[in-house]
Amino acid sequence: MSDKPVDTIKARLPRGFADRGEAELAATEAMLAEIKAVYALYGFEGVETPFIEYTDALGKFLPDQDRPNEGVFSFQDDDEQWLSLRYDLTAPLARHVAEHYDGLPKPYRSWRAGWVFRNEKPGPGRFRQFMQCDADIVGAPTVAADAEICMMAADCMEKVGIARGDYVIRVNNRKVLDGVLEAIGLAGDANAAKRLIVLRAIDKLDKIGPDGVADLLGKGRMDVSGDFTKGAGLETSQIQRVLAFTAARGATAAETLANLQNVVTGSARGEEGVAELGAIADFVRAAGYDDGRVLIDPSIVRGLEYYTGPVYEAELTFEVKDEDGKPVRFGSVAGGGRYDGLVARFRGEPVPATGFSIGVSRLLAALKVLGRVKTDVKRGPVVILVMDKDRVADYQALAANLRAAGLPAEVYLGGAGVKPQMKYADRRGSICVVIQGSNEKEKGEVQIKDLILGAQLASAPDREAYLKAQAEAQFSVPEADLVAGVRRVLDRHPR
Repeated sequence: MSDKPVDTIKARLPRGFADRGEAELAATEAMLAEIKAVYALYGFEGVETPFIEYTDALGKFLPDQDRPNEGVFSFQDDDEQWLSLRYDLTAPLARHVAEHYDGLPKPYRSWRAGWVFRNEKPGPGRFRQFMQCDADIVGAPTVAADAEICMMAADCMEKVGIARGDYVIRVNNRKVLDGVLEAIGLAGDANAAKRLIVLRAIDKLDKIGPDGVADLLGKGRMDVSGDFTKGAGLETSQIQRVLAFTAARGATAAETLANLQNVVTGSARGEEGVAELGAIADFVRAAGYDDGRVLIDPSIVRGLEYYTGPVYEAELTFEVKDEDGKPVRFGSVAGGGRYDGLVARFRGEPVPATGFSIGVSRLLAALKVLGRVKTDVKRGPVVILVMDKDRVADYQALAANLRAAGLPAEVYLGGAGVKPQMKYADRRGSICVVIQGSNEKEKGEVQIKDLILGAQLASAPDREAYLKAQAEAQFSVPEADLVAGVRRVLDRHPR
């Protein structure tokens, strides 16, 4: 036998990815079931698209030199076609709708839930793989669809356990913002880069305040670390108009709309956006969601290029502590908007669409903060101890009887003795174990040991109490009564 050391591979997890255990899997599934139940109430049906799409079908990223690696994970197939892991669930839906357009009912209501992937630098709370749960309406041209999505988002928040008052669905319209930019002279392709800087500046309003945004709209801003971010280079009058847009929210929807109308004066596109927000406010009010659940809020700016009209975010408004112990709002857990141009990339004709996406991991984290996620350890299976290694088939038969009665059970399949088997059952969270040695087999019996009561024996106040508890903690029953005996133990310790 060679003494040469065996080469081993270091077990390590790639950056930006995470393993998930039983408790998180169960909590995620339970939350998704609640969300899907709301989707079903609104008439949405499920559809699943693959993790991998042709890169050009994703739309946002295209092959660049050797591989299209800006933001997506990509590879080249043997037919030299570029393929990419999906980075969201919306672009694959657009491909699906375009490919099956004639066979789908329009408007087409669908929900999807699944993993998406981003080839980006990971960081605290920033993963390269995460789950989304989306709902979209394709083929509905009016903002009644956008209003319905917003109301459904509110229902989802409450269904999973976010109390009314601890969240708000904020609504804006990309056309209004485009109208503001048009009014200050930033229309046209030549100003695309400058418009992007303006969008990013507005999006930081909550973090850096109006003065910080003004700096980014002007010459630039230096943050507390000393890093300087070059600004958009706008004139003072232009900056004032953009800030007036971000501060346009009034005490009522009517006041907000009036303020926005003043900001976009002279822009037909901006005025169209204000009219659409007015219609959404009317729909929301008619359905009774204008009680603080859905608000018109000009500060919402979503940067994805395919949004063409209303945009919205679900924000959690309750406070949590940051790393320094200071109270901060939990923030956004879902968002979306109208993307009338995305399906048109495939069909060459406008196809109206709107929808939103829930960040599953982030929403689950919020529920944990609120104590809405059960953290109890799941009850483990009944473990059949292997007392005689040549009788494993008999033990499998015992386990099969328990499973047939709907009771999770397993036969210990390791090679250890009785004491390690008991430790194994304890680590599995088992309530009880089943024991059948040669003596029990001859009598046609099994012993059932209650692990919870057994652990409590040492705390018995006196010998009489100890003997009584001991008799309950481990007892014999005829093999034919195995199921009833196990149920007797499990019923003592309800979930």
